[in-house]
Amino acid sequence: MSEPTGDELSPHVLIVFGATGDLAARKLFPGLYRLAAAGRLPGDYAVIGSGRHSPGTDEEFREQVAEGLRDTVDDLDEDVASDLLGRISFQTSDSDDGADLAAAVREAEERLGDHGSSDVRRLVYLSVPPTAMSGMVGMLDREGLTERARLVIEKPFGLDLESFQELDAAIHDAVDEDQVFRIDHFLGKEAVQNILALRFANALFEPAWDRRSVAQVQIDVPETLQMEGRGSFYESTGCLRDMVSTHLFQILGVVALEDPGEWTASAVRQARKDAFDALRPLDPADVVLGQYDGYRDEDDVDDDSDVETFVALTAYVDNERWRDVPFLLRTGKAMAETRRTITLRFRAPESSIFGDPAGDELVLELTDEAVVSLDLFGKKPGPDMELAKATMRLDFEDELPDDEPLEAYERLVLDVLRGDHTLFARSDETERLWEVCQPVLDDRPDPQPYEPGSWGPQAALDLAPGGWRLG
Repeated sequence: MSEPTGDELSPHVLIVFGATGDLAARKLFPGLYRLAAAGRLPGDYAVIGSGRHSPGTDEEFREQVAEGLRDTVDDLDEDVASDLLGRISFQTSDSDDGADLAAAVREAEERLGDHGSSDVRRLVYLSVPPTAMSGMVGMLDREGLTERARLVIEKPFGLDLESFQELDAAIHDAVDEDQVFRIDHFLGKEAVQNILALRFANALFEPAWDRRSVAQVQIDVPETLQMEGRGSFYESTGCLRDMVSTHLFQILGVVALEDPGEWTASAVRQARKDAFDALRPLDPADVVLGQYDGYRDEDDVDDDSDVETFVALTAYVDNERWRDVPFLLRTGKAMAETRRTITLRFRAPESSIFGDPAGDELVLELTDEAVVSLDLFGKKPGPDMELAKATMRLDFEDELPDDEPLEAYERLVLDVLRGDHTLFARSDETERLWEVCQPVLDDRPDPQPYEPGSWGPQAALDLAPGGWRLG
């Protein structure tokens, strides 16, 4: 089936809350530019940025967006950028007053609609803190802006189980579930989607993708970055809410799910939900929190803060496929490397002919271009029967040089325009993950100190039987 072109999509007004923020500058507007350059945006569209504070005139806002494009896009096509910028404007709003924004949206719709504004769809991107989300959704509802709208909601989706349930109720008071797109950019990564292709399109892997063959699964997402101006955000969320309840558990769901049977939104999301239903609520004894030395000296961080900047934990999926297999998750700031690595460590072979070699490892690097490697034992060249480990490597950038991967936000915004929910979290998926995390939020371990540039506290290093692949 051929990919729909932009001209086959309905006219759209894209309303971006948080349009002057870092996420919009680094990801959203570059993603829109790349979609425009590839001809994937609707033939008719307008972009209205919004927020409490105006960046100045529309021209000044466009120049701010243009500066972000120049910083993030290689080989910027000035014609494409000029066309995109010409469609962008800004209108202030807040949770109490959205009248001027509603007027600006309807004016844009009148310009775009061939037969009136009713044939124009709305994409509302809500990059706002969870504490502000309910108020903003309520404003959109009062102003009638939820009609013909798809709402993209940035994580974290609440701060615990109770706040998620309150937020979810407020959202469903305004819109139906099929209008909601809870975005997690890890699910938009080509390499994450490639896990499913690798497993279900290759008979080599699927029979070995279970507890009989796999000894442990590691999902490792360390970052060398420290706060980089995000101190106030981390003080309100911490690493567990920022990374584990969203990104890392979503990856776990992709690794652990059963065969969906078909590539449809309903089938894939139900398979993820089933895996999350089998996920055992976390035991605080299996969780190590850390805080890097110097965090309290960061801007907007309390002098006596106990917020965690590091999490490592052991999780279990209690079903027939994965029972008793540890899923080891680790992520943190100010660590030794920046990586996004999934490792399936296989059990040692039953044969004793070569002693007791360590198990093979299947390694998936979640880079923009999917890279898969398999560490195997073979005979070392020479006169004696000695083993040596070698790596089989599949690099999609080398194998498919003419195919360009879509950056995660680019892919996910395109899916929202198409109304495709496959790579977005459903309400009940998200609620279940908060249920899994809640025991740690209720009985939170004390964060342990670790040196910047290290692999975290020693207690975290000790979690992985046989050690972590990284570090």
